[in-house]
Amino acid sequence: MTTAEPKHSRVGPGLRLQILLALAGVILVAYVPLFFAIAQVTRAQSFAYREESARALGRAVAAHVGDLSEGDPQAIATKLEAHVGDAGALAIAVFGPSGAVEASAGLAPEVASLRPPARPYGEASTRVATRSGARALDVVLPAGERAVLVRVRTEEDAARTADVVRGIALYMGVFALALLVFAYIALTRAIVRPIEQLARAADRVANGARAFDLPAAGAREIAGLGSSVRSMASRLIADEKALRTKVDELTTTTRHLGETREQLAGSERMASVGRLAAGVAHEIGNPIAAIMGMHDIIEDSDTPDETRADFLKRMRKETERIHVVVRDLLDYARPESGPPSGRQANADVDEVTNDALALVRPQKEWKGVDVTLDIENGLHVRLSPQRLTQVLLNLFLNAGAALYEKPNDAPRTVTVRARASNDRARIEVEDNGPGVPEDMRDRIFDPFVTTKDVGSGTGLGLAVCRGIIEGAQGRIYVDAGYKQGARFVVELPAAKSDP
Repeated sequence: MTTAEPKHSRVGPGLRLQILLALAGVILVAYVPLFFAIAQVTRAQSFAYREESARALGRAVAAHVGDLSEGDPQAIATKLEAHVGDAGALAIAVFGPSGAVEASAGLAPEVASLRPPARPYGEASTRVATRSGARALDVVLPAGERAVLVRVRTEEDAARTADVVRGIALYMGVFALALLVFAYIALTRAIVRPIEQLARAADRVANGARAFDLPAAGAREIAGLGSSVRSMASRLIADEKALRTKVDELTTTTRHLGETREQLAGSERMASVGRLAAGVAHEIGNPIAAIMGMHDIIEDSDTPDETRADFLKRMRKETERIHVVVRDLLDYARPESGPPSGRQANADVDEVTNDALALVRPQKEWKGVDVTLDIENGLHVRLSPQRLTQVLLNLFLNAGAALYEKPNDAPRTVTVRARASNDRARIEVEDNGPGVPEDMRDRIFDPFVTTKDVGSGTGLGLAVCRGIIEGAQGRIYVDAGYKQGARFVVELPAAKSDP
């Protein structure tokens, strides 16, 4: 059992690699957006924590300012300096009821960039940029009739949250890798291994095994697939067995047919010999019986001399008839296959046709026959002129005999065509006579088969023609498609004209 390989097949990666790539894609699609979301939430929470710290710092400063509301501004500034530094605020300013700065502390450029808050004073927070371009947060808190504005750094939040984000990334990466390994192992055990076992079992069946082994374990769908494949393999094995049985039967039948064909061929040969013997006995037996009868009459002393002379002429005529039959039999049995000299003989078709027509025109059957010649100029065939003349002469005599049966006022035509194509010459001889009966076309070239009356022909003429043509590697047959009479076709190897 073999199946044809497809002409163009594209082999993709293995199932294991495809599962691995699919799982990796799913994890990337699921975890990457989650990671970025967690990072954003972490940063937002860090900023909220920073803002809340700034508010707490502002409240503490506001409490101190309230306690020192009647104190010296220099004392207030001193208190404010305590809350300024790397771990504190960048700049702090206390705005009075009129919006003027009553006290300040921190970096001079940052203090100068502080803007009075809107009145009436209330709690507010605004994201701003420092003089150096860093990110910061301005927190406003009321302190009685005054307002405290605290500017706190937020730039260091990114550095603070980077470690958290890296930790989350590491955790998610390890978890994703573990999930990938676990899912790969689980899917391989559940899907890939049973499928590989199915494939190996199918290969064993394809290589001649007569049993299909299902995987020991697997998912329900794979088990169903295995059952289907086993059923298919069983049917294929049964079909192969039935086919082998049919082949064996056919081989035996063919051998018997060969023996029967040989027996039939032998029977056909014996039948051909019988028909030939019967034809010879008929064609020669009648003249011999007549000769013997006339010989007895001649031996009678009472027979007049005139009768003896007449019988002698008849005996000679019957003897000549026997001679013609014997000569035609020899011609049929020994068709010419080449000239005695060994040199290939060539015949000019036009010249031989005219010579054969010149021989038959004096015959009474050819009286009133119109002849049309359509022969290619310079056409030669690989056959001696004598043999080609014998063939054409037989065809012309048969055509004249067929036309002689027509009424005297009916048209009588014979047409001869000859053409060469692909190193083969085709000669057609057709007449408008009654044609060859359909039941005789297949055996018209057999010995002693004739459409003429008894005694009018031996039935060997066309058989001799077939022997001559086939001996020259040619073919002669009746054109069954021609319905206006009879058309005989002769095909011979074409030859170059003799130099």
